[in-house]
This record gives sequence, structure tokens and C-alpha cells, in this order.
Amino acid sequence: MGQASSPSYEALLAEAGALYPGVRIGRPGKSRGYWAMITALRVLRVRYAVHIDGADRVGGGPAILVGNHVNLLDPVMVVMSAWWRVSAFTKIEVFEARGASFFRIMGQIPLRRGDAASTAWAMAMSRHALEHGGKLGIYPEGTRSPDPGVLHRLHKRVLVPLLQANPDVPVHVVVTAYEPRGRWRRTRVSVQVSEALPLDVRAMEPQALADHLRDALLALGGQRYVDRYARDVKAELRAARTAARDAGGTEAERRNR
Repeated sequence: MGQASSPSYEALLAEAGALYPGVRIGRPGKSRGYWAMITALRVLRVRYAVHIDGADRVGGGPAILVGNHVNLLDPVMVVMSAWWRVSAFTKIEVFEARGASFFRIMGQIPLRRGDAASTAWAMAMSRHALEHGGKLGIYPEGTRSPDPGVLHRLHKRVLVPLLQANPDVPVHVVVTAYEPRGRWRRTRVSVQVSEALPLDVRAMEPQALADHLRDALLALGGQRYVDRYARDVKAELRAARTAARDAGGTEAERRNR
């Protein structure tokens, strides 16, 4: 971690202007408004009763947190309970949409999926966050799961380079689960954090790293595993809903003739 030839933080911010022209990304990993936002987010306790188990297993220095992804609020539930500075990899599209200011204030690291230059930039930016004692969050399912009881195949494209670039940083898995409690009662949220995983990043093959993390997530959260990418499952579900609507419309048209 932290090679001498790594670009400076300010140089990386300048490089972001070329990678994401016209997009404001703030100061990933170093947002000055981070702690004020975390304090403000605690108002969510009115709606969510969060229980976090294992936060004491994570040291005060840098760490990589690998989580399942079932809700947009997953990272918020973790940081507002554990009071960690966590910068998560976040798709660039959210920095271009309404609500982008939230992600800037939270110091999230933008990433354009499938783009090698963007990935390399995000890796360099993540090293700066870790070198200053921050924590890196990553959700390798790539998108929110369409079924909260299922863990889907993990993407290795960002996960493995992140681990390989920081082989001495402790890695923990984090599993978040939600239990609706009715219209007027708070939603119960369970956050479980593992011990640091026994990963030999320098020796392990990429698939072995992904498999180890998958097994750790499943062991901690008790989810069912589906060996398919969540985005493909979601695409099929959308197509099935569209087909069902079209079929329903066709049947109604026939009845009205």
C-alpha cells in the first residue's frame, strides 16, 4: 500500500476532470462534511432500529469492508452505528443524478463500470483513503440483490485489484439484513461484521479470493447462494414483468373487441 510513485491526491482530483468531464465528485475519502453528515443521518434511528455485532473486531486503522448489498442504505446503516469513515466505490451515474451532493459529502469514490482507466483511478484514490486511516467499502455483487435472502456471484474486476493493491490491509465481511416491523414500527436492521479474514492475498489466485469472500459472507449471513450475477437476474425479472404486462394488455384488447 502507498507506493512512492503513486500520484498525489490533488493530481488524482485533476485527473478526475478528464475522466468525468463536467461531473462534480467532491473529495473522495477526505470530504470535510463527512462527520456532520453522519451525525445528521442519525435521525434515521426514528425509522430504523440498528443492531451491529462485531464492530469491535475492526481496528482503528485502515480496513477493507466487503458487504452484501440488499438496500440503498446498507453503507449508511454501518457507518452511523460504528462511526467509521468509510469510502465506498459508487457508480459514476449517481454523481450525475439528483442526490449527488449526498455522495460527494460522504466522500464516495466514483467508478465507471467496465472502464479500465476509471478502475485504475479508483484504485489509486482508494490507496489515499487507506493511507490516511480510512476504510474502504465494496459491494462486489455490483448491484442491489433482487432477493434479500440471496447472495449472487461476486464480480472480481474491482474486488481483486483492490485486495492485490493492499495485501497488508485487514479484510472483513459485513452482512446487513432488514426485518420490516409494520407501518408505524421501526424497521429492524442487523449488521454483522466478521473477524479479519485469513487471506494470503499475495499467494491466492483471483478466483480463490472471490470464493473465500463468498463463503465468508454466506457463513456470516446465512443467505442462499445463486451462481449468477445479480444484474442478469434483475434483467430477466424486468423482462418477465414487461412480458406479463404486454400479455395482460393483449388479453384485455381481445375482450374489448
